[in-house]
Amino acid sequence: MTVGGGRIPPGSTESLTSDHDLLRWMGSRFEEFGDIYRASLHGTSAYVIRDPRYAEHILRGNWQNYAKGRAIKRIALLLGGGLMASEGERWKRQRRMIQPAFRRDAIAALLPLITAANAELLGSWTRSAQRKADVDVTRDVSATTLKIVLVSIFGEDYEHIGTHCNLLTDETARNLAFAHAFGHLQPLMLEVMARRRQRKAASADILGMLMNARDRDTGRAMSDRQLVDEIKTLIVAGHETTAGTLGWIWYLLSQNPAVEDRLAKELDIIPACEPSLDGLTRLAYTRQIIEEALRLYPPGWLVTRRALSDDRLGDYLVPANTEIYIPIYFIQRHPGLWEHPDRFDPDRFGPDPVQARQRLAMLPFSAGPRNCIGELFARVALQIHVTTIAKCLRLRYFAAQPPEIDAGINLRSRHNFIMRPELRASTG
Repeated sequence: MTVGGGRIPPGSTESLTSDHDLLRWMGSRFEEFGDIYRASLHGTSAYVIRDPRYAEHILRGNWQNYAKGRAIKRIALLLGGGLMASEGERWKRQRRMIQPAFRRDAIAALLPLITAANAELLGSWTRSAQRKADVDVTRDVSATTLKIVLVSIFGEDYEHIGTHCNLLTDETARNLAFAHAFGHLQPLMLEVMARRRQRKAASADILGMLMNARDRDTGRAMSDRQLVDEIKTLIVAGHETTAGTLGWIWYLLSQNPAVEDRLAKELDIIPACEPSLDGLTRLAYTRQIIEEALRLYPPGWLVTRRALSDDRLGDYLVPANTEIYIPIYFIQRHPGLWEHPDRFDPDRFGPDPVQARQRLAMLPFSAGPRNCIGELFARVALQIHVTTIAKCLRLRYFAAQPPEIDAGINLRSRHNFIMRPELRASTG
């Protein structure tokens, strides 16, 4: 179809008004219409794309023409006006002020904390292995990840905040009721900040870095409201993406014993000492496993944008105000980009295949200026967890049915992963 001198993508008149089965709905239409189609989603005209060239244009090439899409309103209701929901100059200012907390040296300083939390979990799962008892992997990795995130943010004030954050692991829904309950943390955060200002004590944790950050143009600090919104965003985003991915990793390893054996051989050659960032980079196969899990189950599976002005995607016209849905899940399982796209194969991420891959065929942390600010933190946390646990244990999954995907704000398993840890003997 041609409108106003530009082609309009194919599509159907069927309208989707619920997120109940959005993932399956999108997938069936890619099969019918190809890599781009138009649809009515929640009463709004939208394009849905899975061609990485289109994603490259929207997220990198012409990113300034694309604001956050309608889906961000749901995030803003939950988390306020933090980095994930902000736009324009406000976003640029906040991104510059927050970025130092996630630089390489800042992440390196967190390694002892991340290592200690996972060592504690290893001890718990080892005792379960000795008793031949099952563990709730979803619950346990969620609690461990949440503790890492909270201690990274609040440091010595973790004890004042930690017990009030249990709703993040106890409640799975991310709705208005959750937003209301999570909002009760605000007075506690303000109390922590007021106490720190009164003591005039410098803190090296993330909260301390954000409190000390100054806008480079005005010299102003963040307001208390902005600090609270940023901290809430970091807690939820930092916790849920990492925890969800770990559950999928353990499930995938349990279903692929040859991969699990190869991982064990790589880990047997490393000494039992505190990891370093350089040391983690040398564990190539461990990183390939994590990358392949992120490909199959990207935690932030859907990115949305809204065109501010008319644009083009290849031969297609994008009228101003068109919503663009970029389901990362389908780009990373595109049959034209990946051989056997639904198969778990970490060798896809060996050096040669990576060099030959199309840009943005992989974008589990989004891409462009608005990519995930905590990507390095997440990757380090994932790798330390896998190396700590897999060096000593295997996890067995005995459920008769494969897990079901719950494609909400994050991509999760609909049911918790209940698994049996087993002690493994060294192959070295």
